[in-house]
Amino acid sequence: MKLNQVTVGTTDYAASVDFYTRLGLTQIVDSPPRYARFETPNGETLSIHRVDAVASSTIIYFEVDDVDAFVAGLDLPLAHPPADQPWLWREARLVDPSGNEICLYHAGENRRFPPWRIKAPPSP
Repeated sequence: MKLNQVTVGTTDYAASVDFYTRLGLTQIVDSPPRYARFETPNGETLSIHRVDAVASSTIIYFEVDDVDAFVAGLDLPLAHPPADQPWLWREARLVDPSGNEICLYHAGENRRFPPWRIKAPPSP
């Protein structure tokens, strides 16, 4: 199984298209005012879909090699500047125009293999 597509609600199509383009995603579908799809440099996709209101606790995570350098190149306001977290990730947070939270992070091996990962039981 491979996760490839996430869709988030937007209350302002044009502002959201501008936000995700400025974040560094490439727009690959443009169907205003209802739907747009974006692609990361590695081919994963994220889309926006027009809704009347956004009420979500979803956080979208984008891993980058260097959080500080990536954030320095953005022309977007941050909700939280880059900081090291107790779970061994470096993170910065921002919010899209509809209120969806975005986490820019670097975890390296700790994304899948943190020191507290559950060990697989021994084979019989």
